[in-house]
Amino acid sequence: MPHLPGPGGFGGPRCTRGAVALEFAIVFPILLLLTLGLIEFARMVWEQTTLDYAVQQAARCAAVDTIDCGTAAQVQQYLTTKTLGLPVSNFSLTTPSCGTQVTAQLGFQFVVPRLLPYSQTLHASACFPT
Repeated sequence: MPHLPGPGGFGGPRCTRGAVALEFAIVFPILLLLTLGLIEFARMVWEQTTLDYAVQQAARCAAVDTIDCGTAAQVQQYLTTKTLGLPVSNFSLTTPSCGTQVTAQLGFQFVVPRLLPYSQTLHASACFPT
């Protein structure tokens, strides 16, 4: 007489044993990669926004406040305080036709370099009329 399947199908409910663990093993790395990528992208946008704000404020200070921002070194120090400790590089202060222009760059490194082995240079420039 042939064996008929029970209420759990062929082999009963024991056939689904380990399926959750297997699904988790497949889905978890993808979710982890997406989550870390989202966090890193948000951090890069935050650093770009902070750099833009700091450069705008430094250009305004150089154009308006000659006591605190009278020299390029003072403007760079002011910029450093506005970037909340981010390491700014390639700072320049010029006076083109638009007024007082401040330009700066910031090297962005991902927190998990083995997972996301890329680096990005963030640029910001602002000109404030004098």
